[in-house]
Amino acid sequence: MTIKDKRLAYKIYLYLGALFITSLVVSNLIFQKFFYWNPFGEVEIFGVSLFEISVGILPYPITFLITDLISEIFGRKKANQIVTAGIFASFFSMAIILVAEVAPAIESSPINDEIFTQVFALSPIAVFASMIAYLLAQYVDIAIYHFWKKLTKGKYLWLRNNFSTFLSQFIDTFTVVGLLCVFKILPWDLFFGLVVSGFIFKIFIAFVDTPFLYLFVYILRKRFKLKVGEEIELEV
Repeated sequence: MTIKDKRLAYKIYLYLGALFITSLVVSNLIFQKFFYWNPFGEVEIFGVSLFEISVGILPYPITFLITDLISEIFGRKKANQIVTAGIFASFFSMAIILVAEVAPAIESSPINDEIFTQVFALSPIAVFASMIAYLLAQYVDIAIYHFWKKLTKGKYLWLRNNFSTFLSQFIDTFTVVGLLCVFKILPWDLFFGLVVSGFIFKIFIAFVDTPFLYLFVYILRKRFKLKVGEEIELEV
């Protein structure tokens, strides 16, 4: 690979990392707004509307698409580095918001303290639960993805993409809802409904993003002349 190609590959990795971190941080900032999405009408499961979910879930599946793409093209180590950077960025953004919340608003401020707190108020426990679930899910996703990649010798991209995402998304949903129930932020009678609802939605998104993964992998393999299963080694 030429120096020019290596520079381009690094830029692509950098921008993918930026998209990953942005999606993760934004999901934590907007999670307090909920909406109902179900083209088949209202359906309840375990007392919870099947698609009554937080808007914070919308950018979240993008993070799994990006880590799968990085895993496929740049390898497991680079995917894990992005996950670690995402954890740091999330906690750092939470710290900034907490500091901003402490700073008193002036009288002429378009947003007063009450509105700011209502919109950006953060539950440390909720953030902690989300980050623990995210950490477990992402590392499991990457590990399973590479297990199937090695087992299939780089073939059957759809298999490792979906198998890794299915299990990791279940772990993410189960863990975050479970921790929120343990810390009494949510009642236990909503546990099964929220887990099933969140998991089904994420699985639906996982099916939808598979063609996009194929497209991006095809483009990158063609540009860098990569064989099936071959990865780009970035220095450091």
